[in-house]
Amino acid sequence: MAMCARLCGVGQSRSCRRRQQQQQQRDADPEVEEHIVPPEAGTEPPTLHRLLDLPPELLVEIFASLPGTELPSLSLVCKKFRQILNTDTIWRRRCGEEYGVCDNLRKLESVGASCQDLYIKRVDPRVRSGRFVKVLPDYNHTEYQDIYTCLLHRYRHILGLWQPDIGPYGGLLNVVVDGLFIIGWMYLPPHDPHVDDQMRCKPLFRIHLMEKLATVKCMYGHKGPHNGHIQQIVKKDEFSTKCIQTDFHRMPGGRQEEFRTWLGEEWGRTLEDIFHEHMQELILMKFIYTSQYDNCLTYRRIYLPLCAPDDLIKPGLFKGTYGSHGLEIIMLSFHGMRAKATKLTGDPNVPAGQLTFDVDLTRSVQLPDIENQHNFDELSRIVLEIHEQVQRDQQHPERREERAEQGAGEPQPGPSHHREPERRVENGQPAAGSATGSEAGQPFVLPIGVMARNESYPRTCRMCFYGIGQIAGHGFTSPEQTPGVFILFNDDCFGFIWLELKSFSLYSRIKETLQNAEAPSREAFEEMLKNMQSWTT
Repeated sequence: MAMCARLCGVGQSRSCRRRQQQQQQRDADPEVEEHIVPPEAGTEPPTLHRLLDLPPELLVEIFASLPGTELPSLSLVCKKFRQILNTDTIWRRRCGEEYGVCDNLRKLESVGASCQDLYIKRVDPRVRSGRFVKVLPDYNHTEYQDIYTCLLHRYRHILGLWQPDIGPYGGLLNVVVDGLFIIGWMYLPPHDPHVDDQMRCKPLFRIHLMEKLATVKCMYGHKGPHNGHIQQIVKKDEFSTKCIQTDFHRMPGGRQEEFRTWLGEEWGRTLEDIFHEHMQELILMKFIYTSQYDNCLTYRRIYLPLCAPDDLIKPGLFKGTYGSHGLEIIMLSFHGMRAKATKLTGDPNVPAGQLTFDVDLTRSVQLPDIENQHNFDELSRIVLEIHEQVQRDQQHPERREERAEQGAGEPQPGPSHHREPERRVENGQPAAGSATGSEAGQPFVLPIGVMARNESYPRTCRMCFYGIGQIAGHGFTSPEQTPGVFILFNDDCFGFIWLELKSFSLYSRIKETLQNAEAPSREAFEEMLKNMQSWTT
């Protein structure tokens, strides 16, 4: 602001006040001669340009390129600056560059219609269009300056990726600027066991301007938007939501109708379609536990894992099968020569925030030929041999260091240097189970007796590694780590065989774009993973 004051010739600058005093003296005594120092030969006299002398359209362009947080201070410099900063074009550009707002407030036929269809009809298709006007804000007299200052800047701290505190179940919330709204979208896995389907999402809350005031609406339930509240907690990277009208969540048929509706949305089926008694108990338990919150939740910020050039595949979020618990969301991240999968949604056995499996990328697993892959005992023998070697190395670390020194000249199997399956030739043709190239892969089939929720898994894999998976009793009691096999099918799909459970989990990448989810640094991401485990321990 001081620099702007010196440029425009007003404000608290000493040189500005000195020039004003000299001008007043000349006006009072016109006979006083002004001493002008002639310029040196060959030089042009200096020309003073003030920021105020620039045309208004150029000032608008300059001010529109400044951060929106600096504009209120700039308006205090002088009256002309304050008048120019009332130009809505400046604030429209700041809303677009800083928060991605691209809708035109004047085109209500496009903005209003999309908001109606997206945020009202999706919640309750039975609502008639005549009622839309009552719940949508009136943007005829709304300015982008109000959008920026009263909505976007005020609630900027809640934009990003969050995990709701719903006990062991967790969740995935992405708060984004969507049109002229701030929307909290809850991402849900597809219906079990269709792991390749797209994610489902539903709005939990919506924030918009109503007469220059930010209004929070709860979107939970089936009666349309109703009043809610958002509170920023004193702790860093946390906030909470509270519904003020929880009666909007109730249904005329009582809890039984609410349960049947929830079951159809959550699982895509009715209770009569689920014959497994244990699975029925798990489903009913989850409904009772999650419905008691009534959308009054606390959220903690999470980040997407950072990428590195030597990663085995691109890290990110995946949806996978977990037996009777249905589909769950995990986060795959790489830490040197290890790959870790952390649950974002969990279950009463292994809750959200806990490690689900850990893969050692230095210990590849050579699968038997396709005929012997049906034999579970053969696969178990191979993996248990590696498991025993790992335990011996943990007891005697010096032995592993000696082997590392002996094999220092050989590339270790890992993200960048993995050992391809041996190529055997029989009668001039590659034998079964051998790879002809990195893209050909190796035939793969699940051993007999291994349970899989989804039988449509790929029949070829790139490589396999030894890993340990975490299992526990109900309530996360007696957790233990058991050996398993990590199978990489392609860049977007992998699996994990839990030997002790004789169970197979299939994972598929979540390809939906999540906004404002990048970690500021690797240290911040590591700290987040550490905190996630403490949330549910």
